[in-house]
Amino acid sequence: MNVKVFKFGGASVKDAPAIENLCSILRRYSDEPLVVVISAMGKTTNFLERVLTAYYENPSEVPALVEELRQQHEGVLRQLLPDPASVLISLENLFQQLRARLSMSPSQNYDYDYDQIVSFGELLSTTLISGYLNQVGIANTWLDARRVVRTDATFREGRIDWDVTTQQVRAAMLPTLQEGGVVLTQGFIGGTAENLATTLGREGSDFSAAIIAHALDAESVTIWKDVPGLLNADPKRFSDAVKLDRIPYEEALELTFYGASIIHPKTLKPLQNKHIPLYVKSFAHPESEGSVITNCRLSTDVPSYIVKDNQVLLTLFPKDFSFMGVDNLSNIFAMLAQYRIKINMMQNSALSFSICTDNVGNRLKKCIAELRKFYKVKYNDPVQLITIRHHTPEAAEKAVGTKKVLMRQTSRATIQFVVI
Repeated sequence: MNVKVFKFGGASVKDAPAIENLCSILRRYSDEPLVVVISAMGKTTNFLERVLTAYYENPSEVPALVEELRQQHEGVLRQLLPDPASVLISLENLFQQLRARLSMSPSQNYDYDYDQIVSFGELLSTTLISGYLNQVGIANTWLDARRVVRTDATFREGRIDWDVTTQQVRAAMLPTLQEGGVVLTQGFIGGTAENLATTLGREGSDFSAAIIAHALDAESVTIWKDVPGLLNADPKRFSDAVKLDRIPYEEALELTFYGASIIHPKTLKPLQNKHIPLYVKSFAHPESEGSVITNCRLSTDVPSYIVKDNQVLLTLFPKDFSFMGVDNLSNIFAMLAQYRIKINMMQNSALSFSICTDNVGNRLKKCIAELRKFYKVKYNDPVQLITIRHHTPEAAEKAVGTKKVLMRQTSRATIQFVVI
């Protein structure tokens, strides 16, 4: 059975015209078994993060924010359907669950509360879109990803239990798919054995599509984006960005490791392991070829630019004036792992060790406080991290320009700069 997995991100379901366009894309594949993975609509995740902040800091603001979210979803639904009553009932059930959750006192475990609340974004979007598709003739089975994508209780970065997930995905989806039907489910979210919601990391819907494709031995995964395919740079930063038509898994893994935002970093390995190609196509021009990541040779050495904002540069010095040896580095890495601090670039000298990392708020603050028990800590915040794959002197000059370079690192294929 040749199952295709489609993933539609927030921009591709942001409003009624976007959802109608999704519908037209699905009609192009009406005779094929499909799994459709959908993100929250537009900026809903950001909005629910605002709700979460109010839940902790200004509870009196929460009801109005939830009502605003309800009106937004209802407004989109009423634009799509002349008689939305049955879908409205399903949406209202979800909003009642959300209000009930927000009526409880915060648990004081922010990451836990984040997952229980922010996960409603995907539940709302898929409930709305599934109901719309059923009414316009695209029959589909709505599936709660929290019941099939099994993770541990690492909230906000749930770790997949691959064996259980594979069993549950196949049991839940194959009956529909074997009849040539459509299964519609959520990206970004999963659940624990105790039925607690988890999320897979920001922008984790790509990873969800890969998990499902891996479990089903799918024919392919297609990510529908607001760009024509894989680009060598963010077109909002580089006006001369070009499309990469075909790249190998290894090159895509390097790009995502360094922070390329086109694909979630965890997406590729499950696909590579089963030789499942990943297509990136434009939802505005579905007939266009797009790009593909597959088993192939790298056919171009055009430089690729990755720019990460909101970075922090930390430099650590042993308080006892000892060398920055293996014992110190082992201690530092253990603390970084404890607080789930990702190293985007690192460099050490005889007396210091420097890392560039994402600013992850309280986790980073707690980690720095722990590090200060053993090390003198200096930091620059915010800084920008620029990475160039297949770099040339001209590419480096173009990317860095007149910015001040705080740290630089060069290898055969990659050059990185921490700049302000």
